[in-house]
Amino acid sequence: MALQIHPEQGTIVICDFKGLIQPEMNKRRPVIILSPRLRKRQGLCSVVPLSTTKPNPVEAYHHRLHIKPTLPEPYNSELCWVKADMLYTVSFDRLYLPFKNKDGDGKRQYDIRIIDKSDLVMIQRCVLHGLGMTALTDFL
Repeated sequence: MALQIHPEQGTIVICDFKGLIQPEMNKRRPVIILSPRLRKRQGLCSVVPLSTTKPNPVEAYHHRLHIKPTLPEPYNSELCWVKADMLYTVSFDRLYLPFKNKDGDGKRQYDIRIIDKSDLVMIQRCVLHGLGMTALTDFL
């Protein structure tokens, strides 16, 4: 089920990038919510994707992120790479909480995960590098 409200900054959700064109993202993958809730911009938020593949070479716009405990399958890697050069603003209709399992009554349970504030600041720094705004990283 798609998100109905804007998640907290740093929340890990699943984004369905279906319909975009290569070299854009074009499959489902975990992302981190970057933008805060903006009152006059409903139904949209900015995200950066995660990948389990180490970039070659690692650049200033990449960040290694350890996720413990891991997300539910198929996103259950302890180590991910933030691809902060691939910033997207997407509709809530593309975003889902990771599905964990069902409880005893058959009700779905979701994995609500918010990354550490220090990782969020590092990712914001990486986004600035990815946008070619390296000089602004001194202000974080």
